[in-house]
Amino acid sequence: MATKNLMMRRMALLSAALAAVLTGGALPAAGAEPAPPDPATGRPTTPPPSASSSSSPGSPPSARPSAPQSSPPQTTPQSSPSQTAPQPSGPQPSAPSSGADTDTGAPSGTVTDPRTLTDPAAPDAPADPSAPGAPGVPAGPGDQPSLVRGDPRTFGAQIFQGNAFDTCQAPSVATMRAWKGPSPFGAVGIYIGGRGRACPKQKHLSPDWVTTVHKQGWKLLPLYVGSQSPCVIAKNKRKVRMSGKNPYAQGQREGADAVRQAQRFHMAKHSAIYLDMEAYRYKHTACAATTLRFVQGWNSAVRAQGYIAGFYSSANSGIAHLEKARAAGARGLPTAVWFARWRVKPSTDNERNLHPQAWQPHRRIHQHTGNKKRTYGGHTVTVDHNLVDAPVAVVV
Repeated sequence: MATKNLMMRRMALLSAALAAVLTGGALPAAGAEPAPPDPATGRPTTPPPSASSSSSPGSPPSARPSAPQSSPPQTTPQSSPSQTAPQPSGPQPSAPSSGADTDTGAPSGTVTDPRTLTDPAAPDAPADPSAPGAPGVPAGPGDQPSLVRGDPRTFGAQIFQGNAFDTCQAPSVATMRAWKGPSPFGAVGIYIGGRGRACPKQKHLSPDWVTTVHKQGWKLLPLYVGSQSPCVIAKNKRKVRMSGKNPYAQGQREGADAVRQAQRFHMAKHSAIYLDMEAYRYKHTACAATTLRFVQGWNSAVRAQGYIAGFYSSANSGIAHLEKARAAGARGLPTAVWFARWRVKPSTDNERNLHPQAWQPHRRIHQHTGNKKRTYGGHTVTVDHNLVDAPVAVVV
């Protein structure tokens, strides 16, 4: 019996040694992060995390505001600050702390210069409306919907984390100087173009203005108000509704114009440009399909010239629509989302109409308060408040 036990112990030791050789001396840890997006498809190589997960890998917990324990009734505005809208109030956010990301979501493989990449997690939609990835067309068999994940810095983006304001008219240089420091803001949303702008005649916005406020230390969030959805809710936006004949091509034309405007304002490649799509009735199937095709075309044109495509809309409208399209496997989605939901605690993580792992990390902006008069340094401006963890303009 002793001899038999000794032989069994020797066999166990030999088996363990062989396993160590075959595994390199270590076994893979349980609960590892999903594989990063495949560089060829931009889609996860493993199924996406369960929607029940509320954590956001890639961002330290201290860098995000916590979810509110209780909150007043929520409001999702139906118009941008340039329109007459409800005037909800909300708490002013504190700037999130910065921290190193441990999960960048960078594409696998060797890349000599990641700044030459477009967003690998958001591949362009097909120009053919009947091809997989177009609205209403399921993706290929076994193809997982993209979560649009990954650190945008891997393809050249500049990220701002903190508080921003936006307003219809860009404030004067003197106002921007007076607000830098006394105000809680470090970035500003400016309306650089589009036929749907409510303030097309900008009193102060110019290439020199951009250069000057950038030197003052401001980060810029360029917005482009192009053609609006065929089922847009605001009456004053119905005169700029998009065509239903070829919305993808129309989106491409306007996306190219958005890049021209950004270039005119000294915003270089890798700058983010946010398409402003006011609230629309996305549950109308035909209208939703037309709108998504326009957005996909706009994104394609913006990315083709090395810029980063973003998207602004009401959380209960355009954002809910894009999340539904993402889950269905649609391609050509924006790199970053800017959602308007007022009268809630500022948070880039807790939007109920977004999958908790989608558009992460550094891909979200929360507009949480609107149409408020604020005075700093003796200068008063009516603004919207935003909490930002997303790409901004690269000013040269």
